[in-house]
Amino acid sequence: MSTDDTGVVFPAGPDGRRSTAAVGRAVVADALRPVDPVGARAAEQETNWRAGYLTHFRRLVEAGLASPDAARAVAGGGLDAVHTRLHVAGDDGERPLSALLDAPAPRTPGTREVTGEGEAERGFSLPFHGSRLRGAELSRRLDTWVEGGVLEPSAAEAVRTVAAHPEWLALPGRTVVVLGAGAEMGPLTALLRWGATVAGVDLPRPDLWRRVLDTARRGAGTLLVPADGDLPGGAGADLVREVPAVADWLAGLPGELVLGNYVYADGATNVRVSAAVDALTLRLQAARPETALAFLATPTDVFAVPGDAVAQSVRAYAGRSRVGKLVGRPLRTLSAGRLLQRAYVPGADPGVNDSLVAQQGPNYALAKRLQRWRATVARAAGTTVSMNVAPPTRTRSVVKNRALAAAYAGAHRFGVEVFEPATSNVLMAALLVHDLHTGGGPRHEHPWQDEAHAAVHGGLWRTAYAPRSALGLAAVLGLGAARG
Repeated sequence: MSTDDTGVVFPAGPDGRRSTAAVGRAVVADALRPVDPVGARAAEQETNWRAGYLTHFRRLVEAGLASPDAARAVAGGGLDAVHTRLHVAGDDGERPLSALLDAPAPRTPGTREVTGEGEAERGFSLPFHGSRLRGAELSRRLDTWVEGGVLEPSAAEAVRTVAAHPEWLALPGRTVVVLGAGAEMGPLTALLRWGATVAGVDLPRPDLWRRVLDTARRGAGTLLVPADGDLPGGAGADLVREVPAVADWLAGLPGELVLGNYVYADGATNVRVSAAVDALTLRLQAARPETALAFLATPTDVFAVPGDAVAQSVRAYAGRSRVGKLVGRPLRTLSAGRLLQRAYVPGADPGVNDSLVAQQGPNYALAKRLQRWRATVARAAGTTVSMNVAPPTRTRSVVKNRALAAAYAGAHRFGVEVFEPATSNVLMAALLVHDLHTGGGPRHEHPWQDEAHAAVHGGLWRTAYAPRSALGLAAVLGLGAARG
């Protein structure tokens, strides 16, 4: 988001360079150290972080499976490391990220209110392949997804519950903060169509705000915008550099606050803005302790998954076609076992699903893991948290990456469904609404169970093959479609 060396930054090393790899290694090591000192040393000594990070991010999940306390220790250690190791740079030098918790705000933006001109939707419907599913059609589609292993049964039940309670959609009495108002995967459009009150925060870019404001006017809800001056020119704030200002503005908004984190940026900036949002979260919670938190987890990460997901994957592997079996054996031999590996050891409960995609890089992995850690720690403290795994989706950030675009185009051949943004947005907004009306959903014994609940992973958890072992073939098979 911010391209200079002010605001939230990686610390400068002895040579003056701001190394993202050094910070990534250190944060992962600090997270592992309380429960897995051997893993911590391995992360610290990784010489090729760009290629080698995959193993260490998997270990972060595996190390937490020993007990709920172990999982929370990993999350807490990782968060503490981020707040200690990342810095805030300004005219007075650099300080740890934690300095933002009580730093004075140079400004407090004014508030502009935009009221939608449309009629609020009074019933839930899901856009899908050019139509809108409701009632029996919606129920059949959810059944199909459950049977195909595209989403967890708990996600289907949550959507059915929302559909049965259309009065929930407008989230009366709440103000949902959408950090990343222009994000493709954010819930802003759906919430405004349903008549909700949304506070949108994004960069001060007039072209971005023209699009957001147009969405608000076509909707039926109320959009609150931080602005100094007229819209769209005066709208927005840079979270990397303006945490105190945004936090203080949010603290003054009406209603029960829901802080939704939907920010995204390329490369190292993704970590910077995610760390800034985490500092903002702590500052806002201090001022407004009742604030609920909302996140979307990426499906291309490592998760512990329930035994029934393992069982479905094992059945799929055993039932693959004769051609699949004939082709799979030589491919595994030629690739030294890297291609078309089975996903799980039969009977594992929980299983460990490793859907990390090397092309997305360690900065993306750290930014998304930071959000999962905050969700874990906040739940343990009694905060209402909505954090759901979102499906693989054809967003602009995916399509512009040729390797990912090709892999997504060929993913259906391996039992993985890739969603269109319109479907993902509404589906995940419905899960957010469900969570806010049910206190964050059921509480589970272990944090991995909270993360797995109501996941919409697109089939990555239940497909026959370990996802990364099929990714290359999916990309080859999807290359033509992606180009088209």
